[in-house]
Amino acid sequence: MASTTAKLFKFNLRPGIRRESTDYSESGSWYDCDRVRFREGKPENLRGYQKHLDTTFDGTARDLLTWQNNSTEKLLSFGTEQKLYVLASDILYDVTPIVSTVTVGTDGTTGKLATTSGSNKIAVSLNANNVSVNDYIFFTNASIRNFASTNFAASSFGGPVFRAVSTSGTNRFLISTTSVATATSTSAGTAIVNFLLRTGSNDNIQGLGYGAGVYNAGVSTTGGRAWNRPADSSGITFAATQWSLDNFGEDLLAVRRGSNLLHWDADASLRPVRAAIVTTAPVSINSIVVSPNDRHVLAFGTNEFAGGAFNPLLIRWSDQEDFTNWTPSVSSTSGELQVVDGTTLKGGIRSRNTIHVWSDQALYSLQYVGPPFIFAISQLGTNCGLIGPHAAINVDGISYWMGDNNFYRFDGRVDKLNCTIRRYLYDDFNMTQGDKVYAAVNSEFHEVVWYYPKEGSTEPNAYVLYNYEENTWAYGTGFYTTLKDATVFTNTIATGKVSTGATPHIWDNEPVSIFTGDGVALSSFLQSADFDIDDGNELIFADRIIPDYTINQGNINMSVNFREFPASDQTEKGPFEINSGTKKIDFRGRGRQSNVRVSCNDFNTSWKWGSVRMAIQSDGKR
Repeated sequence: MASTTAKLFKFNLRPGIRRESTDYSESGSWYDCDRVRFREGKPENLRGYQKHLDTTFDGTARDLLTWQNNSTEKLLSFGTEQKLYVLASDILYDVTPIVSTVTVGTDGTTGKLATTSGSNKIAVSLNANNVSVNDYIFFTNASIRNFASTNFAASSFGGPVFRAVSTSGTNRFLISTTSVATATSTSAGTAIVNFLLRTGSNDNIQGLGYGAGVYNAGVSTTGGRAWNRPADSSGITFAATQWSLDNFGEDLLAVRRGSNLLHWDADASLRPVRAAIVTTAPVSINSIVVSPNDRHVLAFGTNEFAGGAFNPLLIRWSDQEDFTNWTPSVSSTSGELQVVDGTTLKGGIRSRNTIHVWSDQALYSLQYVGPPFIFAISQLGTNCGLIGPHAAINVDGISYWMGDNNFYRFDGRVDKLNCTIRRYLYDDFNMTQGDKVYAAVNSEFHEVVWYYPKEGSTEPNAYVLYNYEENTWAYGTGFYTTLKDATVFTNTIATGKVSTGATPHIWDNEPVSIFTGDGVALSSFLQSADFDIDDGNELIFADRIIPDYTINQGNINMSVNFREFPASDQTEKGPFEINSGTKKIDFRGRGRQSNVRVSCNDFNTSWKWGSVRMAIQSDGKR
């Protein structure tokens, strides 16, 4: 039986997660959660996800673009460290460009093809081919003996794509086929070998060894090295593969960081077709943005026109309406300019009447002003650089971004966002892989989301949500590496793999009425900070909960935890099962401070916190 002197108190806590200090000091707030958002001040669990299509792909997606062609066909593109893909009419195409083509075989042509009886490998000998393991090729006009011809049958791409499985120096590599050779031959036929864009790196790698770090004459120390000792840390980082994608009308423009500009023609009558290198564009570009009204292609971090040296702080643009013309002249609007604050340009996004461009130190505004200067640049802020090329997003003319140690907004001036979980996030963040942070907007819920890697993870495995209308924060675990708002497709759409050993997919994120993860129950929870009575001078006695939740089906669980001091172990009362028909829960709990926790593991269950009440009274001083 409940106490007759206990008084019901409403748990109307401040919306959002607050975790800048200790559990006890954040009293009156929510302190911990996973897969929970705050809407209209009330917490609720996130919806789930399902595969957009069953087709998988190779690698990890680093940028994602959605758009429509002139026939209103929905298109999607993303790039991985291995390939470039386009989704059209829900068919996923590998559109990775051909970078070179060589005829290999007998009869006086370059190189040789060799087979071994009983082996499914073909050895390709070709001087200075520089192929690495996991690079891709495909054959055209192949006539290779000792194999079934179906291994090399012509397809719309000229034949099956093969992966290099081993190499021998720079002159020989082996590919794996789908059947075994019937005989051994050192000259097994001829083929045109088409080399695709080389496979890149999936992770940022810190440069170590004898050429890295600061030299110290004494013993080897962290960050330094002694004579004939390798450095165990350094400021040198070999960057992972990144992509930058944008549409030029209905066509796709793409850049793999440090490489050529690529063009993919969206004309469905040509499909399938591979992307092609724009040979007249700079040979090394870090990222691109298409200027919306004047239609210049802007390259951030690229080769200077005079001399061709790569300049990481250079902004260069093509002629208006012509992404193939990058030569400044009286008949061209092509040009370039350089920023000065920082060591490298990180990326840029379109905003209202301007392009926002970040270095690792500063924010700039790049505006089209017309001839003779074409573009003008102005610095908007310093010490507010971008952590990664995709860590910024624009919402209704306001840019939001993540830096090395803070979140920012530009709405006419640079402001640090009042992030109530900043310390918690950055204390458990893998800065070595910060380049992989991906920002997106979910306009249905007025949220900006950043996906990031926690300490110990090389891939994004967590997210932080910011509700820009209600100014609240939440966080949780996840697996997406990219996400785009529902401006083209029905749902927000994402890429990723649910676990390390799983295959990557394109996902429909938060479809209406779906609260499962690809048909599997999803877990969510929310926990309050500790509360007390009279600053802990009085003990708490609690004995009843009056639930007030919106629950579509199934059950949620609620616990009340008690302890004597902040460092004491908790005593849990519960968990108590609650469904849409639960009227009250009677229990007895006592402690100097207390918190509540709600969780859900049921299949396809949605829940939203209303105004839950608990019967509480003071119970003496000890």
